[in-house]
Amino acid sequence: MTIDIFWQNFLAQANLPKDTTYYESSYFGVDGDMADSLLALVLSGQKRATASCLRAYEAEGSKQPQIGDYSIITDWHGTPHCVIQTTDITIIPFNEMTYDIAKREGEDDCLETWLDNHRYCFTLEGQELGFEFTEDMLVLFEDFQVVYQP
Repeated sequence: MTIDIFWQNFLAQANLPKDTTYYESSYFGVDGDMADSLLALVLSGQKRATASCLRAYEAEGSKQPQIGDYSIITDWHGTPHCVIQTTDITIIPFNEMTYDIAKREGEDDCLETWLDNHRYCFTLEGQELGFEFTEDMLVLFEDFQVVYQP
């Protein structure tokens, strides 16, 4: 199913105006295995948040997500599986992250693994976008809820 058909099905089911837009259509993670594993966590309800490096938005010149935004979550191959809606945004320095916040991502059993995993992802992202990861860089932490899963 195409992204456009998936989106139109959501709008019809949610009784939203046909001109309602979505923030983005994407997957979570940096490779196929990670994307599909994180999608499974979203679909099971275990993953209710995501974290991104604030500098990435600046480097790409892209808009930051806002409370109320809809996004389509896909697998690695771009097949849509659900629509999420952003419910909260927290901006926090990487080195001030707490496990109470991080555990909402549903990926790690402790703060140390969350820090290690995100340090790795943010370092890769920085290399691709031309900035260097630092321990005090700002993280955009986005809470969401699944609002459509056919």
